[in-house]
Amino acid sequence: MLNARDLPDDIETLKGLIIEREMKLAERDHEIEHLKLLIAKLRRLQFGRSSEKLDAKIGQLELLVEELEANRAGREARTPEIPTAKPEQKERPARRPLPERLPRETVEHAPACTCPDCGATMKKIGEDVAEVLEYVPASFKVIRHVRPKLACAACQRIVQEFAPTRPIARGIAGPGLLAHILVAKYADHLPLYRQSQIYAREGVALERSTLADCVGEAAALLDPLVEALARYVVASPYLHGDDTPVPVLEPGRGKTKTGRLWTYVRDGRPWADSKAPAVLFRYSPDRRGDHPESHLKSFSGILQADGYAGFDRLYEGERIREAACWAHVRRKFY
Repeated sequence: MLNARDLPDDIETLKGLIIEREMKLAERDHEIEHLKLLIAKLRRLQFGRSSEKLDAKIGQLELLVEELEANRAGREARTPEIPTAKPEQKERPARRPLPERLPRETVEHAPACTCPDCGATMKKIGEDVAEVLEYVPASFKVIRHVRPKLACAACQRIVQEFAPTRPIARGIAGPGLLAHILVAKYADHLPLYRQSQIYAREGVALERSTLADCVGEAAALLDPLVEALARYVVASPYLHGDDTPVPVLEPGRGKTKTGRLWTYVRDGRPWADSKAPAVLFRYSPDRRGDHPESHLKSFSGILQADGYAGFDRLYEGERIREAACWAHVRRKFY
């Protein structure tokens, strides 16, 4: 924090400090803008031939921009404003209204009902409202299923309700916790050992092996839903297909190998199709062409995909027709 008594009394020295400070701020802002320009350039190159290789670099640059902007905000919060001849106006993203679906908690800061000058009773003429977005951390709760036993003294019979079913037989995790574990692992890329550490801070001991069992058994539980989704997707008369590399751990070797994640999308909203959009994911350990052939063995219609040769044999015959990808055609122009 800048303290007034630490500043020199000489006016020329103070001017020099202000100029030096402004130059440093300008250099830092220039660095941030340069990084943003570089990110924009790389995003445009994503339409090029080696687009997949740029994702990691873009991610690292975005992290660097976040760090620089956070440092700038912290520096501005700690340093009192020094007036300059031409105050610089920083561009800030437009603040969007908070969603109406969020619950609201009202805290009223009301003054006394009597006038502080004459003591007369005052009446309300209006109010100012400001909203602050707050976060309530996720929390655990224990649901106790109690099944009383009732006995009949006349016929010596004992009656008790059956135990409710659980997602995983004899498992401790409820459906909400299972959904959270899966979303955190696959959507937020949070490994199970880190989840275990997070839960331990709440005083809940869930070992990584226990979480792994939850993931495996939940996957088996979701198999019927996945197959129903697959039937719905391939029933569409048109699909978008693609594949992307995904690193897969090799147990015992301490490194990863490259697998493939195949994606098939049913989405007719651009041409006013009222059917719900859906996406089907399939995994394979390699990129052989027989994988999409197996995935789409019951599909008949139009398939839009890139120029990968593995799709070629799908177009043999009249069951599947090819729709070339304009995004890949555009690559020829860069």
